[in-house]
Amino acid sequence: MAFAELLDRAGGVGLFQALQVFTLFLPSVLVPSHMLIENFSAAVPSHRCWVPLLDNSTAQAGVPGALGPKDFLTVSIPPGPNNEPHRCRRFRQPQWQLLDPNGTATNWSEAATEPCVDGWVYDRSTFTSTFVSEWDLVCDHKGLKPIGQSLYMTGLLIGSFSWGLLSNRFGRKWILNLCCLQVALANIGMIFVSHFFIYCGLRVLSAFAISGIIMTSGMLLVEWTTTRRRAVTMTILGCFYGLGQMALGALAFTLRDWRTLQVAVSTPFFAIFLICWWLPESARWLIITGKPEQGLQELHKVAKINGHKEATKSLTIEVLMSSMEEEMTSAKGRRSVLELFLVPTLRWRTCIMSLVCFSQVTSYYGLVLDLQNLGNDIFLLQVLFGAVDLLARSITAFLLSFLGRRTTLASFQAMAGLSILANKLVPQDPTVTLFLCPDWQTLRTVFAVLGKGCFGIIFSCVSVYKPELYPTSLRMTADGFLQSVGRLGTVIDPLIRMTQQSLPLLVPVVYSALPITSCLVLLLFLPETQGFPLPDTIQDLENQNSRPRQMNRPFLSDPLGRDHAILTSSLEGTEVRKRSSGLFHGRNHHYALLPHL
Repeated sequence: MAFAELLDRAGGVGLFQALQVFTLFLPSVLVPSHMLIENFSAAVPSHRCWVPLLDNSTAQAGVPGALGPKDFLTVSIPPGPNNEPHRCRRFRQPQWQLLDPNGTATNWSEAATEPCVDGWVYDRSTFTSTFVSEWDLVCDHKGLKPIGQSLYMTGLLIGSFSWGLLSNRFGRKWILNLCCLQVALANIGMIFVSHFFIYCGLRVLSAFAISGIIMTSGMLLVEWTTTRRRAVTMTILGCFYGLGQMALGALAFTLRDWRTLQVAVSTPFFAIFLICWWLPESARWLIITGKPEQGLQELHKVAKINGHKEATKSLTIEVLMSSMEEEMTSAKGRRSVLELFLVPTLRWRTCIMSLVCFSQVTSYYGLVLDLQNLGNDIFLLQVLFGAVDLLARSITAFLLSFLGRRTTLASFQAMAGLSILANKLVPQDPTVTLFLCPDWQTLRTVFAVLGKGCFGIIFSCVSVYKPELYPTSLRMTADGFLQSVGRLGTVIDPLIRMTQQSLPLLVPVVYSALPITSCLVLLLFLPETQGFPLPDTIQDLENQNSRPRQMNRPFLSDPLGRDHAILTSSLEGTEVRKRSSGLFHGRNHHYALLPHL
């Protein structure tokens, strides 16, 4: 009997699991807001240089004649790309000859221009304020914005690795509560800063905690859910992320000032910090780490909530110790990240999943952090992305049931890569037309939305598949390491986009090749885990690898093959154990049914 059976005795999936899901609803909805808020708080509004004739009423009064703002703009700002007013240059002196329709003596390009030495004037029709307009992160300083994004992603990277190790030592619940409080404090602090790099420092602290919330909330759900309901539970959690993306679009449409938007998505974390205290710690983790008494208390608490009060009498410390003795013994000493590479079974899984996580996160953020290049109405695009993500995640459980984890993940990684490639190769020049699609912008949006839907399925699938590949004693360590590898992709993602001007083909090739390559490696080298209970030990992983081979030929190699096949079936809450009292004695195989079968 393993933890799956103990959880069945505590009610399996019941009221407690429903309350747990609803408790984690609010943080899961708000996390995407913090991840994607810079689509709005860091939006780059239209801008031009500040010039006296346009922005100083005294200078305008000294000009004879009846000239309007358009005339002042013509003589003050040189044309830029697409014949629009240049965003980063201005004339040193007004070029009055440009107002003469017949004047050709002096070409405007020969006139001396200069940078925007007096600052910029921003279009505030869409956003009343963004930190780009507040700190003038445009023209020669526009490179500071992607640097800020890279710093944020660095915080996610460091947090993923750190919280993975810390949660294995101190537990999932404590880390979740601490991270919620840290997110609230760091983000509220941002509204008071007056310097960009102080803002970046607080964003790094926020990112550090956001990664902990993502990891611990998902792990608590996984470790308190039975095998049969695991995919559905994680699909529901993924749908919350889709709702969060839709909510961000609606909230940003309502709150056009970046500080106000920051307050709106941050203050609820103070309430979440208080609400999450009722959540039980992972009993599976407590038992594996040598705290069976505390694990039993949490199981009793869950049993009472699920209406199985009799379980408090049948679930005793003796039953627990006898059930989990092998897992507790095997788990001792296996808490270092080096174990992920020292054990052959884990080494292959870790290397391949590292490629999968790196490719999916890099390509995903390359798509979703580029909303301004997909259309003018970024609010509608954000809501559309969220709706597609919600729809895609909602069907993940059905796809996992019919196709399995590995096939679903690999298929949609390939589709996501092809969608990104198609999106990036669509011409951005509006003068280029094709009779089948006169509006290239619409076609780019269609490919982007398709890719976003694929990534929604990919993330939900990974949230189910990844915990099933690692034992309990190393699950959070592995999750932290893999998330860190994925976040490494987000760190270099803004830097990749900075090369778009000089190397335009690099961006689509990188973003599309990564998921397509990882899908092929995934299909070749990773196992299918559908129907297996969560492994608690390395031995459980090895048993899973050998079980399909045993099931394929039970009657050829074993006179008791029928009993062997029954024992190795993946019924809910049923496992075969090697026990000194009955199983695998000496050279002769003696099979004994567990008492509850």
